[in-house]
Amino acid sequence: MAIIRRTSLRVTSLALLSTALVVGTPLAAHASGSHPTVASILKAAQTAIVKENGVHVTVATVSGKTDSSVIADIGKTSGTETYVSGNESFTITVTPTYAYLSGSQKGLTTLMGLTAAEQKKIGKHSMAMKKGTSYYTTFKSNLTSGTTFASLLPVAKGTRLLGTRDKNTKGYDLKWTAKATSTQPKTTTVMTFSSKGTTLPIKDAVSTSTGKSETTFSKWGETVSVKVPSSTIPYAQVIPAS
Repeated sequence: MAIIRRTSLRVTSLALLSTALVVGTPLAAHASGSHPTVASILKAAQTAIVKENGVHVTVATVSGKTDSSVIADIGKTSGTETYVSGNESFTITVTPTYAYLSGSQKGLTTLMGLTAAEQKKIGKHSMAMKKGTSYYTTFKSNLTSGTTFASLLPVAKGTRLLGTRDKNTKGYDLKWTAKATSTQPKTTTVMTFSSKGTTLPIKDAVSTSTGKSETTFSKWGETVSVKVPSSTIPYAQVIPAS
């Protein structure tokens, strides 16, 4: 199985927050002062985000003529994600001991990169991947807060604080651009952070030459519990050891 996507959550492709770029700001759960800066907002968000137990994430993406969506709950030790693109979908569930993958035929082949033979073995079951396997480690890193929360935040260098606050939330808007590469178009992101109480991401908007996506973060601090699939098949029966 050649999983071609670590996860459908766009947030995992963002750069990790570099503490070296935001040093010198007092540790606080909110952006200090009446004149916050990029550094103070990111430092406050970094401090706050590591204390959170979970978050609910929704993503709506338009690329060409295809609409796709993600609904995910990311917790300390468990998480779940359902990705839908057109008529195809897949669901990933992570627990402290297993990760599970299920989906439609093309959801597993076209979107996740399984072969037709592997998808046929899974059928209507969920493929179970035990803790300690590389597949489990990959999914756990994307759907639990240990690394995913940190990867929500940009680095301070190249990020600017917009002069006006978000119209709907009154939050602080940070904007940055990622240059085009051989595999990705130029990307522009605006992330909104709460301006009252704890400084945490509220939403972000990403635009490229080929599409756009909008992400909403809510239920910060939620305790995430997931439902374990009732019908499973061990991944070793789907993907024999080479």
